[in-house]
Amino acid sequence: MNLFTDIRTLVIDSLTAMTGEGALPEGLDFANVAVEPPRDTAHGDMATNAAMVLAKPAKMKPRDIAEALATKLAADERITSAEVAGPGFLNLRLAPGIWQRVLKSVLDAGTDFGRSDMGAGKRVNVEYVSANPTGPLHVGHTRGAVFGDALAALLAYAGYDVTREYYINDGGGQVDVLARSVYLRYLEAHGQEVAFADGTYPGDYLVPVGQALKGKVGDAYVGKGEDVWLAEVREFSTDAMMELIREDLAQLGIKMDKFYSEKSLYGTGKIEAALASLEAKGLIYQGVLEPPKGKKPDDWEPREQTLFKSTDHGDDVDRAVKKSDGSWTYFAPDIAYHYDKVERGFDELIDIFGADHGGYVKRMKAAVSALSDGKVPLDIKLCQLVKLFKDGQEFKMSKRAGTFVTLRDVVDAVGADVTRFMLLTRKNDQGFDFDLDKALEQSKDNPVFYVQYANARICSTLRKAEEQGIAADDATLNAADLSLIADPAQLAVAKKLAEWPRQVEIAARTHEPHRVAFYLYDLASELHGLYHLGKSNEGLRFVNESSQLATHANLALARAVSVVISAGLGILGVKPAEEMR
Repeated sequence: MNLFTDIRTLVIDSLTAMTGEGALPEGLDFANVAVEPPRDTAHGDMATNAAMVLAKPAKMKPRDIAEALATKLAADERITSAEVAGPGFLNLRLAPGIWQRVLKSVLDAGTDFGRSDMGAGKRVNVEYVSANPTGPLHVGHTRGAVFGDALAALLAYAGYDVTREYYINDGGGQVDVLARSVYLRYLEAHGQEVAFADGTYPGDYLVPVGQALKGKVGDAYVGKGEDVWLAEVREFSTDAMMELIREDLAQLGIKMDKFYSEKSLYGTGKIEAALASLEAKGLIYQGVLEPPKGKKPDDWEPREQTLFKSTDHGDDVDRAVKKSDGSWTYFAPDIAYHYDKVERGFDELIDIFGADHGGYVKRMKAAVSALSDGKVPLDIKLCQLVKLFKDGQEFKMSKRAGTFVTLRDVVDAVGADVTRFMLLTRKNDQGFDFDLDKALEQSKDNPVFYVQYANARICSTLRKAEEQGIAADDATLNAADLSLIADPAQLAVAKKLAEWPRQVEIAARTHEPHRVAFYLYDLASELHGLYHLGKSNEGLRFVNESSQLATHANLALARAVSVVISAGLGILGVKPAEEMR
């Protein structure tokens, strides 16, 4: 049940009737007509902009449209009042029975309440994390991992067919550096003293990899040149790092549907096929790029290269895909990878990148637009940096990693659930200061505690009711007389519950899972507020000693809140707390 969709349908039907009656001209487009919560709840339960968006194309005054529409809407049994405000906004109040019906829908549907068919089964590929396989995931990767996983779950909840994908960057020079670093640990495992040159990876996480390599090949590589061991050590090391990364992701409850190797694009004709597709569209040519803007690098010189005409698809400049020496640029395999996604039949692509990839957005969108003839949209979400704080100081170093704070450092400090929720309390394109102490604080200022405490409070109330001999099982609460939920404070909770399906669709449409976290905090606030009112008003207490009927109705309301909190936390990948310790 999406009440906002139902009332919007009523508005559209009323406008259509007005058109048939001649009160509105024919041919108006109702696509931008919206029904949403008013900015001030004192103005009503819902508001519509219908008169405002239709006035200009209808060549009518907004208030004239609003007044005629108000008369139509007021005739519906669900609407108790329709009032014109300002230049032509229309505020609606709904009958109490509507909100009671929402509660019944929540209890009947369980955590499927709010689940949408908006996606209509469209296939969406969400690529996230995709860190270089050179070490454990750090805190920056953690944010992208949490954001991508929550977005994938949100889209699935909204009716999309979602594939979670990790692109393994194992085709570049960084994996050679990894192999050389592991080789040093391999020599160290043989008792040799080693020194890590600049650019190598000195973290302790490579110690067991070097020891494992020794266990596999013995001393076969000791004293040998790279021509003997580099290729095999590179593969061995990459496999070891990907196993480490999979373990890191598991710490956050993340499981990918597919791991796609960049290396698989080389020597297989896949890059050539992607560029041939672009060339057939007249988008590949030989040319010389303009020098970089600003101060020209000392080693820059004009060179003829193979270029992709990305400016035809919205980019600022054309992009090189093959260097003058005949080798591929970094962009070429990325084009081939996205060509493969398009060929796999996805209807939409989403890439989650780190903040340092901002300059890559336009060229990648241009490539996908060209490869798919504009049929497959690509949305690229950038996750800004995370700064960790502990004891009031920025927390920077991880001995195990050598130079950065790892995902496991964060999870070990506050737990996976807290990590996930906290990282989703900011929009992805905003910087985030993660205070490890604040994340564990038990106060209203800590959003994850506040939401979890609301659910735990409800679970505790239900347990205590049963201990007192009051039936509080779902079957009993589903049969409760919800007409007893009539107090404004109770209805305020029901109204917030009614917003959940709408929030799901908005968050899914905008690719913004943080909206779920914000909504859950607001819902928890309504629940806590009602609980405290019950201390002075017996009728609002979840367990009303004067009336078993009122008790069951009040418990049903509380249970409905728990259901929606559980559904929302499920999208965020957080386990609902049933008790607080």
